[in-house]
Amino acid sequence: MSQPAATLLPGTLEMLILKVVSAEPEHGWGIGNRLAHVSDGVFDVNQGSLYPALQRLLRKGWIKSEWRRTENGRRARYYATTKSGARQLVTERESWARQVEGVRLVLDWAT
Repeated sequence: MSQPAATLLPGTLEMLILKVVSAEPEHGWGIGNRLAHVSDGVFDVNQGSLYPALQRLLRKGWIKSEWRRTENGRRARYYATTKSGARQLVTERESWARQVEGVRLVLDWAT
């Protein structure tokens, strides 16, 4: 039996999207699919969360978009990181690593 999808902490979805589109430009459905696949189903992001996060990232200038044709010939908006988005991803990863270490320290305390 598979585990249910995890709830993402605020701000985490944006970091994960930046990571996915830093590898190669991807369309919205592909981003969600990649997150689910790479996380082994832990992060099954619904469209109602994904597209608003993409719009936030566009407004911040951390990603850019362009219209292209998919492998199936459909027109789709592809997203890629900008230089400032790449820098932000580094910042986010460092912050995430500090938070994970802090949680680990608390959980391992007095055990």
